[in-house]
Amino acid sequence: MPEIYVSTDVESDGPIPGPNSMLSFASAAYTADKQLLSTFSANLETLPDAIPDAKTAEWWSTQPEAWAACRSNLLSPTVAMRAYVKWIETLPGKPVFVAYPAGFDFLFVYWYLMHFAGESPFSHSALDVKSFAMAMLKSEYRNSSKRNMPKHWFDDLPHTHVALDDAIEQGAMFCNMLAENNRR
Repeated sequence: MPEIYVSTDVESDGPIPGPNSMLSFASAAYTADKQLLSTFSANLETLPDAIPDAKTAEWWSTQPEAWAACRSNLLSPTVAMRAYVKWIETLPGKPVFVAYPAGFDFLFVYWYLMHFAGESPFSHSALDVKSFAMAMLKSEYRNSSKRNMPKHWFDDLPHTHVALDDAIEQGAMFCNMLAENNRR
């Protein structure tokens, strides 16, 4: 069964799930040869007892279009996460969670999956694109930022802080990296 790379981006109102809410998330499912199979996106109602983080709220005030995008057509987290599990189950292979940074995005997605759907199709695993870049560039982790990555890893896709746009952009970048790594 082939691996399907589920590039995922999260937008939140703070640094951790529970005290803060995941506002929006999206995934773009790619094959290793960069075929975009399907996408999933949902904007979520905030958690009832969560409080937005002040620094994050300040950042959101600089992103009015992205804020408006993630606050429209809201779903309850239960409805969204159960639909997400069903979407993942339709993918024609073994799902691999991919994010940049995985430590942030996976934290939210896994917490929400376990809390609202009772399961994670990804198990406990997430592939971090920055760690993959570190290995490919043979550099230190902190030097493996996007500004130090080769330009040919990037497609001409927008980074808008709208979860679906960013998941597609990041997934294409990961597939470019994967192709180069497989040629080595």
